[in-house]
Amino acid sequence: MDSVLGANLAWIAGVVLNLAIIVAALLILPKRRKPTAAMAWLLAIFLLPYLGIILFLLIGSIKLPKKRVEEQARIDARIRERVALAKLETPHTDEPRWFQRILEQAETLTGIPALHGNAMTLNGDYNGSILDMAAEVDKAQRYVHVEFFIIGFDDTTRPFFTAMENAVKRGVKVRLLADYIATRKVPNSKEMTAELDRIGVEWAWMLPVQPFKGKYQRPDLRNHRKIVVVDGTVAFTGSQNLIDRTYDSPKNQKRGLKWQELVTRVDGPAGSALNVVFLSDWAIETGQMLADEYVAVETIPAKGDLVCQVIPSGPTYSTENNLRLFLALLYGATEKIIITSPYFVPDEAMVYAITSACERGVEVQLFVSEIGDQWLVWHAQRSYYGVLLEAGVRIFLYPAPFILHSKHFSIDDDIAVIGSSNMDIRSFSLNAEVSVLVRGASFTAGMREVEEGYRQAGRELTLEEWRREPRSATFYDGVARLTSALN
Repeated sequence: MDSVLGANLAWIAGVVLNLAIIVAALLILPKRRKPTAAMAWLLAIFLLPYLGIILFLLIGSIKLPKKRVEEQARIDARIRERVALAKLETPHTDEPRWFQRILEQAETLTGIPALHGNAMTLNGDYNGSILDMAAEVDKAQRYVHVEFFIIGFDDTTRPFFTAMENAVKRGVKVRLLADYIATRKVPNSKEMTAELDRIGVEWAWMLPVQPFKGKYQRPDLRNHRKIVVVDGTVAFTGSQNLIDRTYDSPKNQKRGLKWQELVTRVDGPAGSALNVVFLSDWAIETGQMLADEYVAVETIPAKGDLVCQVIPSGPTYSTENNLRLFLALLYGATEKIIITSPYFVPDEAMVYAITSACERGVEVQLFVSEIGDQWLVWHAQRSYYGVLLEAGVRIFLYPAPFILHSKHFSIDDDIAVIGSSNMDIRSFSLNAEVSVLVRGASFTAGMREVEEGYRQAGRELTLEEWRREPRSATFYDGVARLTSALN
């Protein structure tokens, strides 16, 4: 073949291939995807066609495999059946109508109803919260259910492992779930799993990436929940993982980083709702429904006066349960909104909800870390500071070397949310999360005390200070913000 003809044919083939890629991207990417995410993917593919395609094939799907999604739907249907059989008293007939609607929406999305008669306490002492959980495991009579994004076996967590071992020796069923990728990154993960085997805990990986065993999905779709349930009546949840506050990471230890967390203890019927979330994950990962371990909520006596709604969310659901809840609450606020999130990368809807609250006279405060442990996320977060400060949001920076990892927010004087969910696109779309919505002035007052502690420990970032930021830093912020839309 003539060399000129060959070169022309190769050029034509390249043009045709690029055109086919563009047409395919325009047909595929906008479907069931937010415009910003679709535009980010289109930009990546148009600028770097082949690399963009490889990235999209690796991390372009925001849903888990069909089998997992169908199993979640089947479990949700079973939850609704059990709730109907329980014939629960509606706990929110005297609540404001807008709040009743939020509870109804959450139950529609998850099948889990709001439950009254709960008591809750907050604990921001990192080691103390693990010791409190261990103490409750030591009292277990029937079962202990443990679920964490990251689990490490170290001096900090050793008392909890000892409590699990003692429970097993008493004949208590102890079951544990850990996220596959996040936990396997921990330096001593093999020692941790060996310890679980030694003490007789039944355990399984969540979302394992094991293609040779037929277990594979987008590798950065993770289960980020943190739950401990003892006998269905006492539960713990919040931001804290079961690991040392340095995350046993040499890099963190070199920087002197320490994680600041917030955990809540739940006494009462809402503990059984958190147990339902664990049972759902256990069924999906192991195929075991564990119907005998279900604790009917009507058998759990009231321990307090708080109304609690447990809201699981994640890519097995058809929509972003946590984002819908958060937006509804933000629009319902009349006096005050205080948000604490280590990774604050909101989508357009949340930015509008927050800035709209400022425009209608609501006081809005945001607590974030002064430094970041993840470069890309930290710069993406910073890219929102300008528009928030200009709208009137007060931003408080928690001091180094601490990473403020707590995840909660409060509305007015009697509504609060605490759980595993960050205020970022990843937690809304890609991670399995769990949140607890609480109505009660006593609990919100306790959260106000925690927020005041953050305020006293840190400092306020002003608009004048932000405007003095060097252009090099804000350049990185903008680039990181673009990449955050690739979900």
